Amino acid sequence: MGLFDSFQHLTDKAEQAMNASKPNGMQTQEIVFDALPETLEQFKALPQAAMSTPFHTAALTVLALCFYPQNSELSLEMLEFLRGPRPLSPMDKSFIKDRFRDADYVPRSYFKGAMPQNDYQPSQPYTVKVGENPYSYANENYAKLFLFSGGADNPREVTLRHAKDGKWYLWEQFILVGIRQPESANPWL
Repeated sequence: MGLFDSFQHLTDKAEQAMNASKPNGMQTQEIVFDALPETLEQFKALPQAAMSTPFHTAALTVLALCFYPQNSELSLEMLEFLRGPRPLSPMDKSFIKDRFRDADYVPRSYFKGAMPQNDYQPSQPYTVKVGENPYSYANENYAKLFLFSGGADNPREVTLRHAKDGKWYLWEQFILVGIRQPESANPWL
């Protein structure tokens, strides 16, 4: 037995365990917005605002958060709409405000074409890629979906809850986390 043979055996076992724990079969949908709404009424009038699928609600969450840097009140109203009977708490609002202190580009990164190289300017029409895996519906009446960012290596999670009115409401979002800086803000490039 060579010096590294036992190490290689352990490495192979660890890799097999990691691959077994990764969800296989990620299915994705692209949710397209031809134009961005300018008011809460226009937001509610979007076809996706019927919230008949968790994919639509997940994509609308990105759209709502994109408004925060220019109009925080409108953004919070949109989020309140997406949350349905469960309003934002003061802690939720504080968390969102804190996330935008240094990086207003994070929500834009979820639109197709938005990358660090172009300072997260999305392509048009505005398209959000949302994925599900075999474990997305493990808990009854909940869906854990994944949003793809041009500034992150792994998709970010959003949880939605199905209500008795048939709509999928925003339950939790974990999409306002750090991503790569836009190239214009990176002093090393």
